[in-house]
Amino acid sequence: MNTYLIKAAKIVNEGQQTVADVLIKDGFIAKIGQNLSAPGAQEINAEGQYLLPGMIDDQVHFREPGLTHKADIFTESMAAVAGGITSFMEMPNTVPNTLTQELLADKYEIAAQTSLANYSFYMGASNDNIEEVLKTDPKNVCGIKVFMGSSTGNMLVDNEKTLEHIFSKAPILVATHCEDEATIRYNLAEFKAKYGDDLTIEMHPLIRSTEACYKSSSLAVELAKRYQTRLHILHISTAKEIALFDNTIPLKDKKITAEACIHHLWFNDKDYAQKGNFIKWNPAVKTEADQQGVLAGVLNDNIDVIATDHAPHTLAEKQQAYAQAPSGGPLVQHALPALLEMHLQGKISLEKIAEKTAHNLAICFDIEKRGYIREGYWADLVLVDLNDPWKVTKLNNFYKCGWSPFDGDTFKASITHTFVSGNLAYVKGKFTTDQIGKRLTFTR
Repeated sequence: MNTYLIKAAKIVNEGQQTVADVLIKDGFIAKIGQNLSAPGAQEINAEGQYLLPGMIDDQVHFREPGLTHKADIFTESMAAVAGGITSFMEMPNTVPNTLTQELLADKYEIAAQTSLANYSFYMGASNDNIEEVLKTDPKNVCGIKVFMGSSTGNMLVDNEKTLEHIFSKAPILVATHCEDEATIRYNLAEFKAKYGDDLTIEMHPLIRSTEACYKSSSLAVELAKRYQTRLHILHISTAKEIALFDNTIPLKDKKITAEACIHHLWFNDKDYAQKGNFIKWNPAVKTEADQQGVLAGVLNDNIDVIATDHAPHTLAEKQQAYAQAPSGGPLVQHALPALLEMHLQGKISLEKIAEKTAHNLAICFDIEKRGYIREGYWADLVLVDLNDPWKVTKLNNFYKCGWSPFDGDTFKASITHTFVSGNLAYVKGKFTTDQIGKRLTFTR
């Protein structure tokens, strides 16, 4: 493995900025200091650039196995690395659903051959696989995923006894998708009765409503408090839900944590007119007040981490009528640039970005030796230039699906270099594909 010396970078880490050199050797950060020298090392002049810990994305859907016409682990990990994401945690609603330990092992085997980023995979829960769930190893699996709202296959967990079993017995973190299915079905029936087949994308946040989210999230919080479960609620999309989460205690002491996703921070329901189904997600993008409320929750530490919920579909699938178009979109290449744009707009500091995309992930998931720029830690690092504008087009994205909800937008900041476990995996549009990322391990 090559040795690298990053010179004179503005290091954003643990709440402060410092200018220093960083020596990378044998996959790890060997030294941080002034005027470092390392004969034979590949030097990178980072003067004027910012060095952040690589983003750790705790929620992606890379579609392999079974849905590889939309995406696969190789293509999406490539896009992630181009976007400064050095580690990902992938969801179990692939085909087949990841509901047995054998199927979980299969996904790890694929990633060990093809993933350019570091990786972990969630074990899936259903109404009838609790014994398999309880076999999950806390040391090398990120968590258990529970869909408390509609999902593919057999993954909707709507049996209250099953939820109680999972919450009371889960050996590791339980991550939940919270939307109340009964509320959504009622709302959908009401809209169909009124509009027939003429449903439109603007109705999406009214069908998958604030109440659907809050009812499910509040139930998850109640169950977690009852059973002392380590609960992590994904993609909070409403201002109302923020009050469910405590910001008065240190993150390391929290039993209940929450995630915001980039699309709920960037878009609101006014964007449906232009973007249409390309911003159709579950939970739905909602009002500007919700958008502002979620950002406030991030800044005030009610919400602990920022992720993507990267979930690609083909262009043809998204171009169908609203009712037929699937929810989800590709985000890993553009999430960090979007956050950097929000920083340049004065909405969030670089220190807060590093905290919510790296440091806090390491704390929430007990990730071993990642998430910080520290000597002795894995060298998962991203160099960014805050004054290197570029326009998002179909020609410069690396998603297998070939499109982005940011198509046509211009970002002022660019990712120039991404290091994954000490490997310089990405430099200005070019990749090193002969080095594979590492499996994440956890200090539980």
